[in-house]
Amino acid sequence: MTSAAAAREQALAARGQAIAVAREQALDAAEELFYGRGVQAVGMDDIRGASGVSLKRLYQLFPAKEQLVEAYLERRDVRWRQRLAEHVDRYEEAQERILAVFAWLRQWFAEPGFRGCAWINSYGELGATSPRVSAQVGAHKRAFRDYLGGLVADAGLPDPLADQLYLLAEGAMVTAGITRSTAPAEQAAEAARVLVEARR
Repeated sequence: MTSAAAAREQALAARGQAIAVAREQALDAAEELFYGRGVQAVGMDDIRGASGVSLKRLYQLFPAKEQLVEAYLERRDVRWRQRLAEHVDRYEEAQERILAVFAWLRQWFAEPGFRGCAWINSYGELGATSPRVSAQVGAHKRAFRDYLGGLVADAGLPDPLADQLYLLAEGAMVTAGITRSTAPAEQAAEAARVLVEARR
């Protein structure tokens, strides 16, 4: 490889790294602002100010705000489900793993910045008008339900129980988001325990 070709390759690698860093900075700012204030209350100029990424670069990365919302929800989904799985994986007994989901919800609800479910919030704001947002919300909720279904199957319990647990968890999220209380997780956990024990 000639020195000129090597220099071009280095320049391309540096440019790619700069773009990746800018994307993460934009997503970090979007997550903080969209989740904290609501999607419609936050403009791209707010993201620019919070991230330090220029508007030109922001629009290169995300040609429309809707695409930034989509990317924010997609990245948050991966992190949210990973945190949940890491908590549940601390438990070995199959039925306790199911109940660990609700223990994790309680921890999440107790976090200082908790503002309810990001996907439910985003759907409430944009679900009727944004197919991208609607698709992200649907994918996240299906993945969560499927995760519960896997825990139920591992415990040798009937699959319809997963739907019941899913509704308990989703109801707890909505109620906790409104009340800013951990009580909904505790109440849902007790209901889940009754359901699990009834199917032993």
